[in-house]
Amino acid sequence: MELRGKLVRYVYNDTEYLGMLKNENYIMPIDSCHDMNELIIHFEKFKDYKSNLSIPLDSVELLAPIKSPLQDIICLGINYIEHAEESMRFKNEKFDGTRTEAIYFSKRVNECNKPNGEIFISSKTMQLDYEVELAVIIGKDCSDVLAPYAMEYVFGYSIANDISARDLQAKHKQWYVGKSLDGAFPFGPYIVLRDEICPHNLSIKSYVNNELRQESNTSQLIFDIPHVISELSSYFTLKAGSIISMGTPSGVGMGFVPPKFLCDGDVVTCEIEGIGTLKTFIKS
Repeated sequence: MELRGKLVRYVYNDTEYLGMLKNENYIMPIDSCHDMNELIIHFEKFKDYKSNLSIPLDSVELLAPIKSPLQDIICLGINYIEHAEESMRFKNEKFDGTRTEAIYFSKRVNECNKPNGEIFISSKTMQLDYEVELAVIIGKDCSDVLAPYAMEYVFGYSIANDISARDLQAKHKQWYVGKSLDGAFPFGPYIVLRDEICPHNLSIKSYVNNELRQESNTSQLIFDIPHVISELSSYFTLKAGSIISMGTPSGVGMGFVPPKFLCDGDVVTCEIEGIGTLKTFIKS
């Protein structure tokens, strides 16, 4: 059987496995590989496999599909116009309504936070925020790729919550530290393989305690996936397994007046059409 649809990483009977989701309710284990980075890099080796098992989805614990990224996450800043407006407003700066160049930054993620996982509010911040984002996983090394061919280098897509400490961003005058707290990259619940969905026309939403906060569509990305892959690969080689987080729509906590930052007991739910739902519990 050929690997298709949605890939998962999960715990069953105290053991970690990779698998393919079947009919949204069952998992078919991938016995020949137990590391998603290895599966991505050597996909041709594993894409055809045989399994006689079928495990009910509700009998497993889902993990982040990639445990530890091979490199820092590549992120796009203010890649939706309305989020650019609210970001400038929070910093008391003016926004002229145009973006001519993409903003890139990196996020240190030692280990991705799992679906239904917890993040503990660090004593270093009082302004913890949420950001639902489309995550793009690169499938093979690419360098100097032209935009019309860029999608051939995509492995698949997932959901990311780019948890951010706004006060640390302001303190250090850049985003790296404020984006990189332990647990601050909830990721999953699945990787949807490249040809299963159109990534440039997907509903994208986030909720805090069932209150709709963010609602947009990936068609509103200022810089789309082909542009980003082409531009980045013109500067350096994008390695297989790299994760690119494509930016967040408006509606983040800092965008409200007054701001609505995350507190103990909050539940953040991120949704992207065709991929699934990613829930995170906030603890103090």
